[in-house]
Amino acid sequence: MRIGVLCSGGDAPGMNAALRSIVRTAIVCGDEVFGINHGYEGILNEEFYIAKDGTLVMGLRSVSGLARHGGTILHSSRSKRFQTDEGVKAAAKILRKYRFDALITIGGNGTLSGSLALGKEWEGQIIGLPGTIDNDLLGTDFTIGFATAVDTAVDAVDKLRDTAGSHDLMFFVEVMGRHCGDIALATAIASGAEIACLPEVEETPESIVSKLKRIKDAGKASVIAIIAEGYQKGAVEMQRVLKEVGNPFDSRAVVLGHILRGGSPIAFDRILASELGNFAVSALVQGETGKMAGKIRGELTLTPFEECVKGHKKINEEQLRLLQVVAS
Repeated sequence: MRIGVLCSGGDAPGMNAALRSIVRTAIVCGDEVFGINHGYEGILNEEFYIAKDGTLVMGLRSVSGLARHGGTILHSSRSKRFQTDEGVKAAAKILRKYRFDALITIGGNGTLSGSLALGKEWEGQIIGLPGTIDNDLLGTDFTIGFATAVDTAVDAVDKLRDTAGSHDLMFFVEVMGRHCGDIALATAIASGAEIACLPEVEETPESIVSKLKRIKDAGKASVIAIIAEGYQKGAVEMQRVLKEVGNPFDSRAVVLGHILRGGSPIAFDRILASELGNFAVSALVQGETGKMAGKIRGELTLTPFEECVKGHKKINEEQLRLLQVVAS
């Protein structure tokens, strides 16, 4: 079997670990893996990963020691051309040209939507892997990169907490998450933040300021607020709005942004990526297609692309209740 593998959309820590697992599992199964650079755009441009010996087939040494590295050696991109019917048809034609039997795509909602569209034009098998820090995909409890992103955010907040305490400040810390507040929620719990603003939970500026005044009256001199980028207009705007309605704390806004995507993946993401990469190849061998490999309640699962992209995963209500208790 000739298997192509690509990464699309935003990078996530653990993508390389998934690639390592895919290549080594395929070799054990007697299959060949070809890396496609720059995602779906790379298919259209016929850009392939070239090993050190000049071959296109990825071997054991191509992925040696790869699990500890962040980013993706295949590079990633977003392709406007592929978002058109003509682009999808062109990609299918190129995959036929190179006689690919299967494709493994690693990315988020946009990547899986692209896989769904491609599967309607191309007869080959396609399995997707959930590679996104947002943890917003249906069909898996955790996405590859989420745990590392939270770990990075918590480390940053811990450092900001020192400065907040030294200067009696409130920090508005913005983390990624346009539609899903999972990073913000997990970061708030782990870092002991007093305030968390999530896209899934509406709260008036007045109610937040009321809570801040109670915190101030209780004798607390410094505060951390975690703001998901999709809440209102982010941390800078929240800082401005709360000041207008009477925030009792002197404050600063910090946007962590793309720093959350980088860095060496923590053990959890390396293991998850390795499991899902191995599972994806096994699924292809068994004839599966049009599905995303995920892990739900400890069990490896396959979920049709149609179900994965029809919406965003709901916020964890138990963790939300936990936050409300421990941040009270």
